[in-house]
Order: sequence, then C-alpha cells, then structure tokens
Amino acid sequence: VQLVESGGGSVQAGGSLRLSCAASGYSGSSYCMGWFRQAPGQAPEGVATLNIDGSTTYANSVKGRFTISQGTAKNFLYLQMNSLKPEDTAMYYCVASTRTDNSCAAANIGIWYSYRGQGTQVTVSS
Repeated sequence: VQLVESGGGSVQAGGSLRLSCAASGYSGSSYCMGWFRQAPGQAPEGVATLNIDGSTTYANSVKGRFTISQGTAKNFLYLQMNSLKPEDTAMYYCVASTRTDNSCAAANIGIWYSYRGQGTQVTVSS
C-alpha cells in the first residue's frame, strides 16, 4: 500500500487548502482512512477519519472547518480545510488502518494506522 499526499502549502489565516492523498496497491473500501497531523515537538493529533461504511469523525479542533471525503474510485482521499488558523500549522499525514470497527476515529488514527504517507506541510500565518 502506498499513500502519497499533496496540496499542502502556506496560507494566511482564514484561507483554505485541499489536501489530496493518492492511494495505490490496495482496495480503498477495505480500510479506515484518515488524516493526522504533527507539529514539531508535539504529539500526533488525529484530524479526521472516513470508515468503510462512509461514517466520518473529526477532532473537536477542526469540526465544522475540515471535511474528509473520498474519490468515486476510492483511490483518492481528500481533506478540505477552511477557515484555517495558525494552530493548524503542522505536517499532515494520510493514513490507512485495518481497524474498521469503532476504533476508526479521529482520536485514534494518529496512532493506530497500518500505512502512512510521507506527509505534506501546511503552514498558516496570522
């Protein structure tokens, strides 16, 4: 399984970015998919998950601002980020997890993943 993120960059507070994750070597409908982020010196923070039944979860810090979605062919995962804040600055990672039960949640995805991409940097300036 390979996951390749793109779409990161620098933006001013209040702006938007759309992260993409191209997945290959797997069946996209068999994994809990998600995003987590990690800022320098800080622990990983789960951001959002999308489970095989289409259910989604979000960290409280991004709820109402971020939206996770999947392409029709299930081989692309997206994270639409609106109303960005300086505290959203971090490296963002796309992940896939075999835990498709209730463990598929933003609170867990930063730790319980099977595959991870190389990350894409998001920097939000005030």
